[in-house]
Amino acid sequence: MGQPPTWEYETRARERGARAVAGVDEAGRGPLAGPVVAAAVILDPDDPIDGLADSKLLSPARRARLFEIIQSRARAVGVGLVPPGEIDRINILQATLRAMGQAVDALAGRGGAADHLLIDALTLPGRPLPQEGIVKGDRKSVSIAAASIIAKVTRDRIMDDLDARHPGYGFAVHKGYPTAAHREALMRLGPSPVHRRSFRGVTPAGAEARA
Repeated sequence: MGQPPTWEYETRARERGARAVAGVDEAGRGPLAGPVVAAAVILDPDDPIDGLADSKLLSPARRARLFEIIQSRARAVGVGLVPPGEIDRINILQATLRAMGQAVDALAGRGGAADHLLIDALTLPGRPLPQEGIVKGDRKSVSIAAASIIAKVTRDRIMDDLDARHPGYGFAVHKGYPTAAHREALMRLGPSPVHRRSFRGVTPAGAEARA
């Protein structure tokens, strides 16, 4: 798994005067179906959580356990979501930024607004807050790692629910990603109401999905 994420970026921000540093990450840019989900997490530096890591490196059981720990011990957790129809209207990058903005805004009602943002790979345009876009941030910053876990578990649970509502596609297994089984189901059943019609492989004229 390599080196675990650290408090380095959070500590630097606090040394510059920040008191509520939020990590921000998303889940679901690449799938052919379902929403893109973002999370923002303000951790308590006086109550560090052991075992935080990029959600993709954790088992489902470990992610689920850390999800509960983060929810109970973080200073604030916010979640944002953009559904597939809106993704088709504004494109996946803009949808991702919108979900991230929603997650940051949600913090204010769940324990306190952020005064510094650490974001996985991106920055949020039009935001007056100090912010840093950190490439592979979910492997470097504990706050971004925590956000990655919240976003991933939240989205996976949504896809489990969509599997029950739209059987036959295997959403509970592949979570909407373009696996061979998912593509076969699309050819057999056609797109469901929660597929991203603008993505290549969903409809013949769809655009390429972005990872």
